Amino acid sequence: MSTKDFVEKDYYKVLGVPKDATEAEIKKAYRKLAREFHPDANKGDASAEERFKEISEANDILGDAKKRKEYDEARALFGNGGFRPGPGGGGSFNFDLGDLFGGTQQGGQAGGFGGGLGDVFGGLFNRGAGPGAGTRTQPRRGQDVESEVTLSFTEAVDGATVPLRMSSQAPCKACSGTGDKNGTPRVCPTCVGTGQVSRGSGGGFSLTDPCADCKGRGLIAETPCEVCKGSGRARSSRTMQVRIPAGVSDGQRIRLRGKGAPGERGGPAGDLYVVVHVGTHPVFGRKDDNLTVTVPVTFAEAALGADIKVPTLNGPSVTLKLPPGTPNGRTMRARGKGAVRKDGTRGDLLVTVEVAVPTELSDKAREALEMYREATESQDPRSALFESAKGA
Repeated sequence: MSTKDFVEKDYYKVLGVPKDATEAEIKKAYRKLAREFHPDANKGDASAEERFKEISEANDILGDAKKRKEYDEARALFGNGGFRPGPGGGGSFNFDLGDLFGGTQQGGQAGGFGGGLGDVFGGLFNRGAGPGAGTRTQPRRGQDVESEVTLSFTEAVDGATVPLRMSSQAPCKACSGTGDKNGTPRVCPTCVGTGQVSRGSGGGFSLTDPCADCKGRGLIAETPCEVCKGSGRARSSRTMQVRIPAGVSDGQRIRLRGKGAPGERGGPAGDLYVVVHVGTHPVFGRKDDNLTVTVPVTFAEAALGADIKVPTLNGPSVTLKLPPGTPNGRTMRARGKGAVRKDGTRGDLLVTVEVAVPTELSDKAREALEMYREATESQDPRSALFESAKGA
């Protein structure tokens, strides 16, 4: 349904209810008419089918409080579907109501009423005006920009402020973003400065597309700028300091609102998307919000138990108690010594024990180990393994 139909149709008359009808009265009238004109009750009756569609359309608008409010306001503004120019208007003229209401809502739905009416009359009464008359057009949001940054392992954990050089489209400085060498573009006569044109798609619906004549800008340069070739946009490079939050991971994509390309004609800037690459660390690893480290221990420490010191990232070491009989590969936890989480707390440091086997032995150490082997000769750590293999 086009915006023109939205304003011109009298949905109250369709349902046979007064303009101040309550929600219950509207629902009651719709149900009564729907039963009367339902296609199942009027098989082969094209007029009844058309009437049923009209009733359903009216209920869709008047049965929704928000749509009903927009409908009432629109009809009040345009005299229940009619528009009359003021004195000296020179008679009637045609226009697309889609232009009056901003053309599209956010999300691309045609015929929305979310646009600002401040641009309505500027664009409407400039129709047919000569060059230089009324160049007010709708603001345009700047483009989104994507960049990459490489952080050290420590910077990713703790956060960092890094310089970032970006190239993006920005208003041309030579013509102040107008696209015209003399700074005096004219309103596009095709779209009347909206940057959009409407086209019918059948079934009473209308769609909007960017205007092909002005490339969606709403303006046409009489004398195109030599730098931007009339587009009003030029390549711009700038360096900015970007704060990367603590706890980012490798490959993460961060969105920084309003840090992208500048907008046009007062429109908001786009967003900046930063893809983060994180380097490795010679000692520490990372698993989600936790840091990992592998700590070598001696056989005696693992067998008899010991208090061992463990390094932390950018902080003092911590002491962990190794219980007697600790096996190789056991992981212990140092709480609060990991990466920073989104809520500001820290993950843990996961410490994996690795029993170090000496490659060289002194005579005294060798003698001690020989004595230990003799003392434990009756113990076979593989006996259970063989028993299990036989029983399988």
